[in-house]
Amino acid sequence: MNTVVAGITYRALLGRRRILLLLLLPLALIGLAILLLFVGSADQRSALLLMDKFAIATMLPLLGLIAGTGVIAPEIDDGTIIHLLSKPISRPIIAGTKFLVAASVLALFAAVPTYIAAWLLVRNEDGIASGFALGVLVAGIAYAAVFLLLGVITRHAVAIGVIYALVWETLVGSFITGAQKFSIQQWGQAIAAQISDSPFLDAKVTLGFAIPALIIVTAGAVFWAGLRLRKFSLTGDE
Repeated sequence: MNTVVAGITYRALLGRRRILLLLLLPLALIGLAILLLFVGSADQRSALLLMDKFAIATMLPLLGLIAGTGVIAPEIDDGTIIHLLSKPISRPIIAGTKFLVAASVLALFAAVPTYIAAWLLVRNEDGIASGFALGVLVAGIAYAAVFLLLGVITRHAVAIGVIYALVWETLVGSFITGAQKFSIQQWGQAIAAQISDSPFLDAKVTLGFAIPALIIVTAGAVFWAGLRLRKFSLTGDE
C-alpha cells in the first residue's frame, strides 16, 4: 500500500458530493431499524428481512459501486490518472492501494451500519448482528475489487455495475437457482448464515463454495486491475 496514493484517493472519494451518497443509504438503513423498533416490529423476522432485502441486497452493491469505481474511474475519465501513472510507483501497488481504500470505506459505511441496525432490532440475538456485519464486510471487499476492475477496463463501469448488482443478482438470481452461485450477495449471506444460529436464515449457497469464490474473485480482480494499469498508455489511450 502506498500512503501517498491512499491519501489522494481518500480525499477524492470522500469529497462533498460522494460523502453524501455514501452516508445516505447507511442512514436510511439505521432509520428503518429505528422505525421498526418504534412500531413494535423488533423481532428476528423483521431484522432478517431488513438485512436481506436492504442491507446486503440494495445498500451494499450501491455503496460498492460508488466506492469501487470512485477510487479510479473518475481519474481515468478526466485524465488525471496520467499524472499518477507517470510517478515511479508500481501500477499493481496503485491498484492494490485503491482497492484497500475502497474496501475500508465499505467497512465503515456498510458493515458498521449493518451491525448497528441489526443490534437495534435484536441486539446480537442468535448472532444476527455479527453474522450480517461480517457477511457485508466480506461481500463488500469483493465488490470493491470487482468494481475497481470495471473502473479500469471500461468507461461504462457504473452502467455495467448496476446491471450486475441490480439485474443479475436481484432479478435473475431470484428466479434462476444456478445464477445464485455467481452472486456476491449470496456469498455474503452464506457467511452470515454460518455465524448466525437464527432458524429464519437460510443460505442459498454453501460456505464451501462461497469462501473460495470470494477469495478468487477478490484476488483475481485486483490482480487483473494491476495488469491493465500496466498496459495503460501515458497518452490516456488504452
